[in-house]
Parts: sequence; C-alpha cells; structure tokens
Amino acid sequence: MKLLKTLGIAATGLLLIFSAAQAAEGQKDAKGISFSFEGPFGTFDEGQLQRGYKVYKEVCSACHAMQYMSFRNLSQPGGPGFNEEQVKVLAAEYTMQDGPGEDGEMFERPGLPSDRFPSPFPNPQAARVANGGALPPDLSLITKYRPGWYGTFNQLVNGIGGPQYVYSVLTGYVPDEELSEELKKEQPEGKAYNPYFANGHWIGMAAPLSDDQVTYDDGTPATVDQMARDVSAFLAWTAEPKMMERKQTGFMVLIYLGILALLLYLVKKKIWANAH
Repeated sequence: MKLLKTLGIAATGLLLIFSAAQAAEGQKDAKGISFSFEGPFGTFDEGQLQRGYKVYKEVCSACHAMQYMSFRNLSQPGGPGFNEEQVKVLAAEYTMQDGPGEDGEMFERPGLPSDRFPSPFPNPQAARVANGGALPPDLSLITKYRPGWYGTFNQLVNGIGGPQYVYSVLTGYVPDEELSEELKKEQPEGKAYNPYFANGHWIGMAAPLSDDQVTYDDGTPATVDQMARDVSAFLAWTAEPKMMERKQTGFMVLIYLGILALLLYLVKKKIWANAH
C-alpha cells in the first residue's frame, strides 16, 4: 500500500510539473473542433482529403516535406481516393533528382508514383537559412507528434488532438497590430505571436493561409478556416493512412471476442449444469 501511495504521489507530481511547464510556455489548448474520422466508427472524407492535399501542395510544400509518404499512397483504400492515373499525373508535377546516369552525372526527371514526396530543401542547413534559422518540421507524422491538449484521461477519451493542434496553429495567429505593448517589447525579430504553438508562443512561420489562396476543384469556398480544416484532416490521414483498416479490424475482433465469450459461457453452463 505504501508503494502504491508513493507511486501515486510521484505520478501526480509529474503531472503537475508537466502542466506547469505547459502553462509557463503560454501554450493554449487546441480549439475543440470535430472531424469526420473521429470515434470508433468515424471515416475520412475523400473530398476533404483531396482539398487538404491541394492546400499542402500549393502552400505547405514550399517549406515542409512529407518524407514518409509516397505518391502511390494517395490511391490506397481509405485515403483521398485518387485513382492510379491521377496519381501518375500528380507525381509528374514534381521534379525529382535521380542518377547518376551513364555519364556519371545526376539528372532530373518527372516524379513517379513510387517516389516519396521530395523535400523543398537539399539539406536541413539550407532549410534553416531560408527560414530565418527555423527548421520547418516534416509533416508526415505531425498530428501524432504534436498533441493539442494534455492530461492522461483527456487523451484517453478524446485522443491527443493532433489535427486540432494543426488547425489551431494555422488559425491562431495574432496580428502584430493587435499585440499588447508588453508582447511587442519581447517580440523576437521575424517571429509571429501564436498562443497555440507548442515551442513557446513565438513562431518563425508567418501566417501561411489567406482567403482564396487556392481554388478548390469542387467549388468549396477557400476560406482560411476551410483550408485549415482540410489540410489538418489530410495530415491526420498521412499520420495514420491505415486508420480505416485498423478500425474495421478492431470491430471484427470485438465481434469475435463477444461471440467467443458467449460460447464459453454456454459451455460452462452446460458442463456445470448437474454439479448441484
């Protein structure tokens, strides 16, 4: 009992320290928006994933890579729903470095479905130089890497809120003219204020979205809110591209376990029916 009590006190202390650290950084909890893929029976919206891909390609890919994703993933079941021909066209829009050729030199070619999404920079140092010293993170797993809210029970019930975190950062910028005088005094050069950013509230990325920045093929109005929702959903899919398959498997396992439990109960009743 003493050991359990000691462990409980230690766990509580760690949680308090962690919460205090978060508060000290000034990070707000992510905005509590809902997505279609949440919950045990939630599914990805193909239209939203396609719009999110468009936002990634036309806005985010200028600075952020997705090194763990291949173009062919875009056609896999449970994803954006592009067919193989569409994926070939989408991949060919990128220029890939390949080689060496027969002359021993590297050469460029159109992308292929088997290629991974390329980085916009040749190396991390070049990325830092182009972004004022900040290194743009890879977005493949960003919704699993960045939680939107904290607390063991909260995350157990609601998940870590990774897509909500991405949405909140994209829509959470405070314009310089709206900052208090105190914040203006501490503002680092080239940084913007964003209370949802995990690494302190000063972020090296300027607000990336503006209304009508992209043109959606399905005619959906490209507001900042809509684009932020769409790209957040797309990045949730890149982080868990087999989510739908996993949910379907889990559902079948639960059905199997339920039937097995019922059969075991009936067998037990049959065996012990005459015991008394």
